[in-house]
Amino acid sequence: MARPHNAIDRRAVMTGRLLNPDRVITPPGGEIASILVQARPERLADVESAILNLQGCEIYGRDPKGKLVVVVDAPDAGMLGTTLNQLALLPDVYSASLVFHALDATT
Repeated sequence: MARPHNAIDRRAVMTGRLLNPDRVITPPGGEIASILVQARPERLADVESAILNLQGCEIYGRDPKGKLVVVVDAPDAGMLGTTLNQLALLPDVYSASLVFHALDATT
C-alpha cells in the first residue's frame, strides 16, 4: 500500500529525522510537567538546591526518604526533555521519571 506523499514517517519522527521540519508548528504557550526525582536521602538538601538552580524548576513535594516532586515549566518540548535529562544526571540522583505532561495554553 502506498503512503501519501505528505505523510510523516514514524521512524523519522522517532529518530529525530523529520523529512521537512518546517511543517512542525509549535503550539502557543509552553509545556508543564511533573517529574518524580529519586535521590540519595542523605544528600537530599544538595539535590534540592541543584534542582532549584535549573531554569523553570520548582519543588512541589518532598519526602525525607529521597523523593522529590519537581514541577517544570518549559517553553517547548525540547527544553522539557533537556531539563528531564539534566535532572537525571544530577549528582546523587538515582532516577528522574516523567509522571505528568501537559501544554500550557495560558502563556
